[in-house]
Amino acid sequence: MKFLPFILLASVLSFCSANHYSSTPAAGKKEIRTGAEQTEKYLPYLKEKRVALLANLTTIIGKTHLVDSLKTLGVNIVKVFGPEHGFRGNASAGTKVADETDPATGIPVISLYGKKNKPSKEDLADVDIMIYDLQDVGCRFYTNINALARLMEACYENGKELLILDRPNPNGYLVDGPVLDMKYKSGIGMFPIPMSHGLTVGEFAQMANGEGWLTNQVKCNIKIIPVADYHHDMPYLLPVKPSPNLNTQQSIMLYPSTCMFEGTYLNHGRGTYFPFTVLGSPELKGKFDFSFTPTGINGMAETPLFMNQPCYGLDLRNYDVELLRKSKQINLQWIMELYKAHPYKEKFFDSKLSNQMGTIEKLIGSGLFRQQIIDGKTEKEIRDSWEPGLGQYKLMRKNYLLYP
Repeated sequence: MKFLPFILLASVLSFCSANHYSSTPAAGKKEIRTGAEQTEKYLPYLKEKRVALLANLTTIIGKTHLVDSLKTLGVNIVKVFGPEHGFRGNASAGTKVADETDPATGIPVISLYGKKNKPSKEDLADVDIMIYDLQDVGCRFYTNINALARLMEACYENGKELLILDRPNPNGYLVDGPVLDMKYKSGIGMFPIPMSHGLTVGEFAQMANGEGWLTNQVKCNIKIIPVADYHHDMPYLLPVKPSPNLNTQQSIMLYPSTCMFEGTYLNHGRGTYFPFTVLGSPELKGKFDFSFTPTGINGMAETPLFMNQPCYGLDLRNYDVELLRKSKQINLQWIMELYKAHPYKEKFFDSKLSNQMGTIEKLIGSGLFRQQIIDGKTEKEIRDSWEPGLGQYKLMRKNYLLYP
């Protein structure tokens, strides 16, 4: 298929913008335009190239998947790579994903969350340029940046350029938490950054290159299409859920503060339709009035912790997230309050009992936090222990920012 004339391209862009679901701009202010939406900046660059994408359900222009849009515009897409949750976003967290053929387009889809985690030499043999376009939520333990780093390494190893279509970070205002102690490096924390890193994926790619974080300190040849009319403090309503258990804007905004409960013996809403916004345990009965009951939900949590048992604890579904935006801090009071109330404190941080994503050390990124909570340290004492690492990171981060 040949490229469409520019006049038709403009009409397609106009349609996409009209159907873009995001925060309505204030009078006199321009609307945010993601990198993907600015096709006029990269479509000519793809002409007569064999293109592959790392994509998922967030890879959209307006209400249309980028793969479908680019095919309509005549781009030669030879394959798609899928991350955690799969290309179309229908796999549960942590579930291995198989290769497939996309039924909508007939394009081969190669999973990077199954037998392998980055493209092979054979995968890239018939590719001229890679595109990365995944919505991130700004946290170290959200695995999209890990997939990006591995893709950067694969592109370097095989002499391919990587085009990054940048997207806003809905938690871009927040730079907080301890910088990862690399003793606790894992699949949910690979880089020496805080829990909430305050970067877009384009900025993270520049940082990974500049700080020598890729294997053997290689530097990938990257081209970034920045977000237009965006700054880090700007609220951004995601047009689609970024993953099955981040299914509301409330869950996305609370995620930097509530994902740490993956490292506790509490349910944090998995097995409900409001994950990351409720916290509780059957053992807290009598301590809290609010309760919820996790059940098995296909595509979200088939066997959640405390399945079919009433859990008592905190309901954060109506918590005013503007308080987080004003404080510019992760909330530590919730974990301190729940630990204090828990009658079996030896169980609280037992990851073997909870069988969740990882230990509290891997999630927080520090070997001090568990004992600090046990010892009843104040929030100030805990935050003081994050320095000077956090302050040094904030200074270093400025070298890689694309936006104010």
